[in-house]
Formats: sequence, C-alpha cells, structure tokens
Amino acid sequence: MIRVVLADDQELVRSGFAMILDAQPDIEVAGEAGDGAAAIAAVREHAPDVALLDIRMPRLDGIEAAKAVCAQTPTRVIMLTTFDQDDYVYDALYAGASGFLLKDVRRDDLVHAVRVVAAGESLLAPAVTRRLISDITRNRPRSGATASDRLAVLTERERETLSLLGRGLSNAEIAAAMVVSEHTVKTHVSNVLAKLGIRDRVQAVIAAYETRLIEPS
Repeated sequence: MIRVVLADDQELVRSGFAMILDAQPDIEVAGEAGDGAAAIAAVREHAPDVALLDIRMPRLDGIEAAKAVCAQTPTRVIMLTTFDQDDYVYDALYAGASGFLLKDVRRDDLVHAVRVVAAGESLLAPAVTRRLISDITRNRPRSGATASDRLAVLTERERETLSLLGRGLSNAEIAAAMVVSEHTVKTHVSNVLAKLGIRDRVQAVIAAYETRLIEPS
C-alpha cells in the first residue's frame, strides 16, 4: 500500500485529490495539512511513501517544507503548482523534490505520478520540463565547478548514460540505445547519481544541461 500525505492550503484541492487517491486499491491518504509546517509534522507522524506539497502555503512554503522532508525522512516529494505563477521549480528540485504536477492534472495522471514516485522514479509535467530547461540554460548562474570538473568523475559510459537521462529516456530506452542490459543501465544510473552527489533522475536532467553535456534544442 502506498501511503500519501497531502498538503495544500485550499481545502477543496486537498479533498479532491484525497478522493481520487483513496479510491485506488493500492493508495491510502494517511494525512492532510494546510500549511508547510503542518505538512512536515504530518510526514513525521505518518511516515508516508509520498508527500504532495503545494508550493505556495502559509507559515512555511512548499519549498522549505520539501527541504525538511527530503533531508530528514525517506519520503519522496511531489510539488503541486499552478506553474504559470510559480518561479521556484529549480530551487524545489534542488531541495530534493522528485517531480512536479500542475494542479489541473488529470485524475489518471495524478494516480500514475504517485505510483511512479513511490517506486523510486521521478517525473515532471512536460510544460514544467520545458520551463525548467529554459531556466537552467538561460537565467540561472553556473555552479562554481566547471562542466569538465563535474564530468571528470564519470566514465565514458556513465557520461553517455547521463546524456540519455537528460533527454528523458527510460532505462529500457537507454539500454536499447547503448546496446546493454537494463541491469547494466541501472548500475550506470546509480553510479552517475552517486558520483555527482544527486538524489534522482530529475536532478540528473539538471546536471546534463548545467554541464552542457546536452544543449537545449
């Protein structure tokens, strides 16, 4: 059973998402919260697999809540956003969020997202991915380490894996492209994450663009 905590200051949004998720045979809404501080408390109390956090909440916003949840617990975080009004995607991903959903997400996509993130994968809505890449490549300062410094720790195959991750390929697609087994791909992915000190595939996408290993089209 996948346990979920929902945090949004709009009760109608919370109750709507809760009804959708509780209707699934493999998902249980363990707790709800109306602000960021209460969300952190709910995660500590219920130890959910996934926390859905609205970016804009009173007392403590979703980004600060995500930082605490990701640093202090194994719970994986999905951020909820009305994206056209929110400019904090980059910061939230670095806080450890595993993905983003727009608040007008379809029922099936919400359920799918919770299952995917609970299984250890990451996801971004396509519109969010496009905005994120634009943000990274055009508006954000480069990190202190040069691209060559960051990539120097990777083997040639690991660099290739990172490049394919940055293009959004699944393990099966990467395996086909590299003509190796999925088990080998999983090993490469684990090595990439460990060597670059990043949490998941979403941050691998960021790393691929930040280091100019791949360029935006």
